[in-house]
Amino acid sequence: MSETYVIQPLNSWLGDHERPAVISGPCSAESREQVLDIARQLALIPQVKAMRAGIWKPRTRPSAFEGVGEEGLKWMQVVQQETGLKIAVEVAKPAHIELALKYGMDILWIGARTTGNPFSIQELAEVLTGTDIPVLVKNPLNPDLKLWLGALERFYQTGIIKLAAVHRGFHCFDEGPYRNNPRWEIPIELMRLMPGLPIFCDPSHICGNRYLIAEVSQKALDLEMDGLMIETHNNPDKALTDSNQQILPETLAKILIDLTIRIEKSSPEFSNILEELRLKIDIIDTQLIEILAKRMKIVHEMGEYKRDHNITILQIERWRELISSRLETAGKHGMNRDFLLHILQLVHKESIRIQTEILNKKEE
Repeated sequence: MSETYVIQPLNSWLGDHERPAVISGPCSAESREQVLDIARQLALIPQVKAMRAGIWKPRTRPSAFEGVGEEGLKWMQVVQQETGLKIAVEVAKPAHIELALKYGMDILWIGARTTGNPFSIQELAEVLTGTDIPVLVKNPLNPDLKLWLGALERFYQTGIIKLAAVHRGFHCFDEGPYRNNPRWEIPIELMRLMPGLPIFCDPSHICGNRYLIAEVSQKALDLEMDGLMIETHNNPDKALTDSNQQILPETLAKILIDLTIRIEKSSPEFSNILEELRLKIDIIDTQLIEILAKRMKIVHEMGEYKRDHNITILQIERWRELISSRLETAGKHGMNRDFLLHILQLVHKESIRIQTEILNKKEE
């Protein structure tokens, strides 16, 4: 069962809104004029409730632009006063938090690199003890759900209940369409483990380019995420950081207008049909579990037989033949072959584990 968390609803600290709530702004605050120009344009977009801007930039190389620092907080103060937008900034050190609080920032967010370091997270959480400021926690660079959940819990345990997660994708080595692999199953599992936690999607960092942002934003909403954090710039091609993934405020407005907002149906007929379909899935899932249990029982018997006759656990030719025949059958039934291959690999991994355990018991 999921642990019980008492987290304040998004509306209570970001203001009333319809999905999606949007936080937008430049990757980096570069100048007073740039920040204010973007802010004035964002203030005209109803869905945008807060402006974000990187004040301190944790760059890989020290020669790269690392942000304007404290001066940028003064520019963000002007945005607050002139537009009424809430202000969000990234913090990575206790000193950042102290300055952000000094200048009255509304929202803090924790970057992916910081989330990956429990020592840093604990330090930041302790500095925030006794404060009431909302904290957004981006997922770590690597697809480690426990690390992400742990970071959120560290803030929660120090009294931060205005809490949200930001899904920005995970580092990947393969050359795919995304800068960071979405791995949608991970934020979905976070939703299950931490009920009531608002989740934003950061399509800018997932995509790494501006052309896929609309598609990923729609996917996030279809998966019931609460909001979007999208990077905007008044001259994206000239941006000092991450120019490829930033869009014009007017482009953001069009993306938001074009999004399809799906709602829950509540008519009796709809509910009855959906419940019937869910019941069918429940029955099939039970049957699948029973079949897998029977399979593993046979695997156990096979392991004992191999042990008693001194046969190796893995026969690679048998494994190749099994994969080939099962994938052929999958094709006949219109199944996705990659999906079935993944399932077969998981089942095989468990089968090897069971047989290895049997063999080790004999050797003991």
